[in-house]
Amino acid sequence: MDPAKNVFGEPIESCSDDPMTGFFRDGCCNTSNEDIGLHTVCARVTREFLEFSRSRGNDLSTPRPEFGFPGLRPGDRWCLCAARWQEAFEAGVAPRVVLCATHAATLEIVSLQDLKRHAIDLS
Repeated sequence: MDPAKNVFGEPIESCSDDPMTGFFRDGCCNTSNEDIGLHTVCARVTREFLEFSRSRGNDLSTPRPEFGFPGLRPGDRWCLCAARWQEAFEAGVAPRVVLCATHAATLEIVSLQDLKRHAIDLS
């Protein structure tokens, strides 16, 4: 099996293990056919983004211990749905991203140019 690639075509790096993120809860923004939401954008969430996501019906702030979900706080890194990141981008509240940890499949929905404008890991 080939290793997952990031948006640069390189092996994907870990996004976060505290809190543990990823569709597979492996710390990486890996994906598969089962990942209907395409949880592939490694982002450092902000208060504005968390409020935006809650207003769209996805409350990422409230802990859900029954699902092993601690709830996110501003500054946490999390694998976001590519479509939600794009929606937040269009609304002007997209969080910063870690390109080395963002899966290449993201590029099916989000342009690399837009991701680069929000990149934490570009100088």
